[in-house]
Amino acid sequence: MRFLSLIWSNLKRKKLRTSLTILSIVVAFVLFGLLCSLKEAFTAGVNMAGADRLIVRHKISLIMDLPFTYGSRIERIPGVAAAVHWTWFNGIYQNEPKNFFGSFPVEPEPFLSMHPEYVVAEDQKQKWLQTRTGAVVGRTLAQRFEWEIGDRVPLTSPIWPRENEEAWEFDIVGIYDGAKKSTDTSGFFFRYDYFDEARARGEGQVGWYVVRVEDADRVAEVAQKIDDEFANSPYETKTEPEGAFAQGFVQQIGDIATMLVAILSAVFFTILLVAGNTMAQAVRERTEELGVLKAMGFTDGLVLVLVLAESCLIASVGGLIGLGLAWLATAGGSPAPSILPVFYFPVPDMLIGVAIVVALGVVTGIFPALQAMRLQIAVALRRHA
Repeated sequence: MRFLSLIWSNLKRKKLRTSLTILSIVVAFVLFGLLCSLKEAFTAGVNMAGADRLIVRHKISLIMDLPFTYGSRIERIPGVAAAVHWTWFNGIYQNEPKNFFGSFPVEPEPFLSMHPEYVVAEDQKQKWLQTRTGAVVGRTLAQRFEWEIGDRVPLTSPIWPRENEEAWEFDIVGIYDGAKKSTDTSGFFFRYDYFDEARARGEGQVGWYVVRVEDADRVAEVAQKIDDEFANSPYETKTEPEGAFAQGFVQQIGDIATMLVAILSAVFFTILLVAGNTMAQAVRERTEELGVLKAMGFTDGLVLVLVLAESCLIASVGGLIGLGLAWLATAGGSPAPSILPVFYFPVPDMLIGVAIVVALGVVTGIFPALQAMRLQIAVALRRHA
């Protein structure tokens, strides 16, 4: 600590250059944090997928429905523990297309049993079972539209019009939270029996099934049995692990991980050059001073540590400020809940960022530090003369 003032004095020598270097590092790590949050937003469904859950959909396309009766047939297949159906409703609030969100008719008890990641208070669950028009909504969605339990919400759907062509009316009886931070809490779930009786067409049809298998090691075997059960029928199926199903949506956008690595590699390579050049210039400008320090008894190792500490301090100040700003920017939730329902800076990625800060300080400072360590006193003082 006694050399901290010396290091700080060296950094203040060229205030503008040091400030600009730190600012560039701040920007780089803010970008790192936001891109990691964006990656989490797109891959949250993949991360939350159950290893023992399968998705059964129409073989041709997800937009084609399956019969409601498939549920009982799937549950009779050896290795299947339970099956629940989902249907995409595409609810729109206040007849504003921008106010769309994920909405699904389900059977409450089987649905909640299949998906423990959705946490609903017991009294709210019971209310849902007792209220035919009841719905439970995610915390994020409730905050987005300022809904509260007891509110009556009208929705329209371009896919599923109501039989009398009126808006669908739902009573909010519960607000669910996520068991984990990566759980999507922007959904709207309501009762299938109310939906099936009131829709204008498609009675007895569902979108897809989520199936839990008894043994996660046998998911491939069970998936094949399910598809064999409905082979050569009017509604053939395609069964795949839930993670693969979610990954398919992500891949429609592109390889998020590869794009993230490519962008950040370019950014950090540029920052490496900027910070490395700053340190190299600082050492060259202080050649005579380094020679004086060595003449006063500073060892080569101590000179190396001083220069390296200076580099690490610049990287730490810029990097930690950048990571902190990225965390603050994502702490308030998603800027676009309808598109990115899950949006936060994951702790593992934050720890990786801290490791990159340390690595950046060492890499940008090691060569100037070695140069300073090898500097001969006579050569340094001769320049001064």
